Amino acid sequence: MNATTTDNWHQANQRYLMARLALVRRALTRHAGRVQDIPKAEEPDDSAMEHRVVEAARALPSPSALDSLCTAFGLSPFECDLLLLCAGIDLDSTFAQLCAAAQGNPHRPFPTFSLTVAALPEAHWSALTPEAPLRRWRLIEVGPGDTLTTSQLRIDERVLHYLVGVSYLDARLCGLVERVSPPADLPPSHHELAQRIADLWSRSTKIPAGFVMNLCGSEPAEKRAVAAYACAGLSLQLYAIRATNVPAAVTEREALARLWEREAVLSSSALLLDYDEPDNHRAVLPFLENVQSLLLIASREPLRLSTRPVMRLDVHKPSAAEQHNLWRAALGPLAPQLNGHLEMLVSQFSLGMQGIHAASAHVLEGISRGDHVLGPLLWDACRLQARSRLDDLAQRIEPAADWHDLVLPEAQLQSLHDIAAQVYQRAKVYGNWGFASKGMRGLGISVLFAGASGTGKTMAAEVLANALRLDLYRIDLSQVVSKYIGETEKNLRRVFHAAEEGGAVLLFDEADALFGKRSEVKDSHDRYANIEISYLLQRMEAYRGLAILTTNMKSVLDLAFLRRIRFIVQFPFPDAAQRAEIWRRIFPAKTPTEHLDVHKLARLNVAGGNIRNIALHAAFLAAHAGEPVRMVHLLRAARSEYAKLEKPLTEAEIGGWV
Repeated sequence: MNATTTDNWHQANQRYLMARLALVRRALTRHAGRVQDIPKAEEPDDSAMEHRVVEAARALPSPSALDSLCTAFGLSPFECDLLLLCAGIDLDSTFAQLCAAAQGNPHRPFPTFSLTVAALPEAHWSALTPEAPLRRWRLIEVGPGDTLTTSQLRIDERVLHYLVGVSYLDARLCGLVERVSPPADLPPSHHELAQRIADLWSRSTKIPAGFVMNLCGSEPAEKRAVAAYACAGLSLQLYAIRATNVPAAVTEREALARLWEREAVLSSSALLLDYDEPDNHRAVLPFLENVQSLLLIASREPLRLSTRPVMRLDVHKPSAAEQHNLWRAALGPLAPQLNGHLEMLVSQFSLGMQGIHAASAHVLEGISRGDHVLGPLLWDACRLQARSRLDDLAQRIEPAADWHDLVLPEAQLQSLHDIAAQVYQRAKVYGNWGFASKGMRGLGISVLFAGASGTGKTMAAEVLANALRLDLYRIDLSQVVSKYIGETEKNLRRVFHAAEEGGAVLLFDEADALFGKRSEVKDSHDRYANIEISYLLQRMEAYRGLAILTTNMKSVLDLAFLRRIRFIVQFPFPDAAQRAEIWRRIFPAKTPTEHLDVHKLARLNVAGGNIRNIALHAAFLAAHAGEPVRMVHLLRAARSEYAKLEKPLTEAEIGGWV
């Protein structure tokens, strides 16, 4: 309805309500007259009052609030009049006087069930049972009293406001549910899903017992947008409730279900239950089984209910083409300045509508501050959007190393450059050259770094992340691997889902702890351990980013897993020449040094990680002494490092140092 029609409806609804109240007041007046012996002449003209009701009904542009409520909750004529009598106490001051007169007691200026049975037509005892509509839907409240029939009856405040045409969310639901506003538009694939939901609901002939829509996917914002858009198409408002807000206590849960069902009718609303992280499924499942209203469930995985049919709809992120269009719409006149960089952006960052709009807003703000390098600004904005989801699941490493810091044989360096080139050129090879059309499996870039501890595996991962301008996350295997069946897969799923959005570089350090050879099945634990590894192999193939695995023991890795690795880089223990080069590069330019002999230092038979430890320890010793770093400091630091390694420091290694 437009504003004029709405105003007309409110005025006509008020007239109709007052006319219906007058009929109830007439019945109450007649009963009071019989009790108090009021002369019959004081009764109003029946035909005139009934004609007034008919005329008021004809003037309504759409059904009145009273008629809509009575139809929705199946109220009998007596129950409708009882509700009106309770409303009259708040809307007409004469009702209280009449109630007191009708009950012959000035201290009882309120309706009771015994009064309504005596005063109103078509009375029936069942109207006040707990399962009857008035009490089941909490349309009225029964106050304290000696007996049920003499207790005070009051209309619920939310219902009273509804009858007079004022709509709002019931205060008892505030904080439990939140309003979800529909987006202005959706990508075509999501628009099709929303239309499908609307079509299915519009064809449903019995909404309260209808099926449940299960929106499955990893993107909560996308699922909410689809649901809200579908509801808007049916002139419904969408509210969402988190699974954690569903009470565990049975009585509280049932009260919430009834309260929401009533609100759904009063405000023409549907409910979306956010079940992405179900920690209290014992409370949520009974709630879903019992709440009878238009219901959607947003979950990562499909959900089954024992008593209600569930229809699954998968909500994926917008396709690459749709993301292109979303970026162009969000950036507006800035989009042409990217000169084809959008393809690389979409190839690297798989953002939904919300992420694209947020990143674009960040860029527009940066442009307004005077930042004019659009490409890097947009790239970093996308990285920020993707970070929030991974920061809670893995350790983000700020990459500081670059190509100059790596000391490796030429073959290994070339392999690392090839890895970077494949990440750079994914958009061209997969998209423009059509390799993605041959199948989505194996499009991720999986890399294995094998070698002894300290040979530069983690540094190489930092170098790649730095060169690619991507975030690097180290996966803490102690937080991923679980002794409980199914929990490891769940943890891995969360990591990969979160990483997909930003194409982050995932670093599984010491991965042999998780990716070891699949064992012969001897018991149930072996079987489930193999399931975990098989699941991981599938996710590695499907992951669209760069996954780096490091191991000290390549020999323990499963051959089936190795076949899925695109690059295997062996990090050798550095020889004397390489150790000398590491020593040349180990100290920052600002560090004061004096008379250091890299050839003598290279005689220390340790890996690059140990060299860094020795150099850092020596720097602290020199700083404390107020001196530049000298060989004497390095000798002391080397002794400490060798003691930690439980390794003897020979004269051949340190002879002639000082």
